[in-house]
Amino acid sequence: MGKVKRGGYVFLSWIGDHSPRHVHVYKDGNLIVKWDLENQMPIKGTATRVILKYIKELVEEGKL
Repeated sequence: MGKVKRGGYVFLSWIGDHSPRHVHVYKDGNLIVKWDLENQMPIKGTATRVILKYIKELVEEGKL
């Protein structure tokens, strides 16, 4: 499991989890969005521009 905190959000991903490759984004313990990293679209919830910026940064850093 990968767990990264950034900007008040918690980004969780699991190695070997089901396809498509995705990340769960939480704030204050609540799921904000489950984001499909392969197709760049939400599976559940809504991603703000800030969340998308953090996801892009984390992918570029190799943390997602």
